[in-house]
Amino acid sequence: MNAVKIAAIVLIIAGVLGLMYGGFSYTKETHDVDLGPIEFSVKEKQNVTIPVWGGVAAIVFGGVLLLYGSKRS
Repeated sequence: MNAVKIAAIVLIIAGVLGLMYGGFSYTKETHDVDLGPIEFSVKEKQNVTIPVWGGVAAIVFGGVLLLYGSKRS
């Protein structure tokens, strides 16, 4: 398997997951204040939404890479 096929498969899987879940969230921890031995930290939850057109575009582009990338080699 060459790099083009692997990239195409990864794009297709990422597009399908983007359409299924629509986004993901993660927790970002920041250290705001240090007062001697006391440290205040803030945990902030971030949401990232993946647009539908982004998932569809990833699937289409991955499919095109899979079809034409293998013919080129």
